[in-house]
Amino acid sequence: MLSLSLPSQSAEAEASDTGVFAPNAFIRIDGDGQIVLTMPYVEMGQGDYTAIPMLIAEELEVGLNQVRLEHAPPDEKLYGNPLIGGVQATGGSTAIPAAWEPMRRAGATARTLLVSAAAKRWNVDPKSCRAYGGEVLHAPTGRRLRYGELAADAATMPVPASVVLKRQGDFNLIGTPAKRLDTPAKVNGSAVYGIDARPPGVKIATLAQSPVFGGRVKSVDDAAAMAVKGVRQVVRLDDAVAVVADHMGAAKKGLAALAIEWDNGHHAKLDTHQIAGELEKATLNPGAVAQNIGDVEMAMAGAAAKIEAIYQVPFLAHATMEPMNCTVHVRPDGCEVWVGSQVLARAQAAAAKVTGLPLEKVVVHNHLIGGGFGRRLEIDGVARAAEIAKHVDGPVKVVWTREEDIQHDMYRPYWFDRISAGLDEKGMPVAWNHRFAGSSILARFLPPAFNNGLDPDSTEGAIDLVYALPNMRVEYLRVEPPGIPTAFWRSVGPSHNVFVTESFIDELAAAAKQDAVAYRGALLDKSPRARAVLELAAEKAGWGQPLPERVGRGVAVQFVFGTYLALVAEVEVSKDGAVRVRRVVGAVDCGVAVNPNIVQAQVEGAVVFGITAALYGEITLKDGRVEQANFDSYQMLRISEAPAIEVHIVQSSEPPGGMGEPGTSAIVPAVANAIFAATGKRLRKMPVDANALKQPA
Repeated sequence: MLSLSLPSQSAEAEASDTGVFAPNAFIRIDGDGQIVLTMPYVEMGQGDYTAIPMLIAEELEVGLNQVRLEHAPPDEKLYGNPLIGGVQATGGSTAIPAAWEPMRRAGATARTLLVSAAAKRWNVDPKSCRAYGGEVLHAPTGRRLRYGELAADAATMPVPASVVLKRQGDFNLIGTPAKRLDTPAKVNGSAVYGIDARPPGVKIATLAQSPVFGGRVKSVDDAAAMAVKGVRQVVRLDDAVAVVADHMGAAKKGLAALAIEWDNGHHAKLDTHQIAGELEKATLNPGAVAQNIGDVEMAMAGAAAKIEAIYQVPFLAHATMEPMNCTVHVRPDGCEVWVGSQVLARAQAAAAKVTGLPLEKVVVHNHLIGGGFGRRLEIDGVARAAEIAKHVDGPVKVVWTREEDIQHDMYRPYWFDRISAGLDEKGMPVAWNHRFAGSSILARFLPPAFNNGLDPDSTEGAIDLVYALPNMRVEYLRVEPPGIPTAFWRSVGPSHNVFVTESFIDELAAAAKQDAVAYRGALLDKSPRARAVLELAAEKAGWGQPLPERVGRGVAVQFVFGTYLALVAEVEVSKDGAVRVRRVVGAVDCGVAVNPNIVQAQVEGAVVFGITAALYGEITLKDGRVEQANFDSYQMLRISEAPAIEVHIVQSSEPPGGMGEPGTSAIVPAVANAIFAATGKRLRKMPVDANALKQPA
């Protein structure tokens, strides 16, 4: 349990000459009764702009349609995420868990003050009054007052030190499949994403950055670019060149016409095999101990059998549908930024640093995000746009081409794992030893969270497993690849660790000649919630029922991001090795499902994202350059390839867990295990290698 305080600027509800009632940093009610929620998190398709208003509306006793949203300004004191070290950030599947208590308490506080104001006006006991539908009612006399009529009085009331939150059995909104508030605007085209921002007089720019990370511009001939109709100027930076034009078409033509000579720098010969080799070498040495249970060495020495394996996962790009973009207007006395960012205060700080302006002189407008997946937890795009804007008179929107977006992403780390287990005479694990090497994103993003050589994001999914393992040791080695920027990627550490652990537990079941579901179930006596989702997913998927030749089912179960999830994938492997995921069945226990529709949609989206990674996802380097450039070489799952997906939600009274990412980490091993069931071939390296799955002629 976390104790979280509500941010407020004073001990009393803020009053103003206009009678606006603002009991805390999240809620504002004016004289006409309009309820405004200042949203501390951002919407990037995950449903926060519906689920979080449900928390406020539930306790405030209003309908969801009575709440209007505003983006929060950059302010970590008021809007910092308590689950991410106080950083004003939307990520890590933390928005609902972080908002669960504070937002309900914000609504309950406002409700309590409104009821108190009405009781005072009527000179009655507040206990004889109740809130309902945006009004306060006095049942004995039938009197009622709308919230707007009470706003001015409520603003003068002292804020209570504590309030009573509703019990789950009394919820009217929470737990219901409410329609998403952001859907109409996205359907009719009125929704504004960062890329849609068009301040008056804006010019459009696109850019070319050094094709080798760490390289520099040696020379630029811009004569041909400046001859393109609509091109206004060429901006040269140390490691990039931008073309500023009237529109994107002219900017792209101008960029193509540039003659740029690059100094490739120290990483000109870097390739993926070199990086993998360094990671492999690192794992020959002990790492920082992330978890140690019992005596692994002694248990391994006495085991009846020993199984060991090496796993690898590649660099991955985010490839968001909305490419990186940012609009900036730099003036001598200030700077204005329009962007879709997961870290608004950091975006403000980045622009301030580049322009040399005080923080308070930088105004940032946040917008909807067309896909984040962790990419917009980074502020490199904002800094780059500000660098270019310093050379432009008026606002300039910098839009990265798809090629620039993929080849200058900040990537999910490459990971190399050594894992082994000792089995007893019945084939059950008595020892578990897991050592892996890769980059630490958290050490850069939030240094205080990196302690004793350990990164909790990198180790999640490898430690605190749902299984009862009597002897277990997990070691992590931080190895940063030269020149390759790494960043959070949807499901972060579990995207790698769950693939390894759930694939390996499947290997143990196969070695013991036991059913994969039954084997897992035998290890879940101390984790009833994990057992429940495993059994439910297996039942709904028809586990054990016969399948055609070269069709198999694979399973994975996990507890990450505070959520229990089991997935069963049904996969078909053709004779030429092509893999098609036909069906995915999931069971999820995420605690209280604030909006079941959104929980279902999050699993569906995460599953598609994860299947893309399993079948196609890989960023490779050759001669210091990223080889993938667009969706032809960095392939996405096509609509025609999407499986049927079923999601079954376990009813729970536990506090909510995160839902944005669990599906991505669970689906990859489920697919790999299904491929093994269909072909007998175990894949320990992603993405799927179709050549390895071809049926012999």
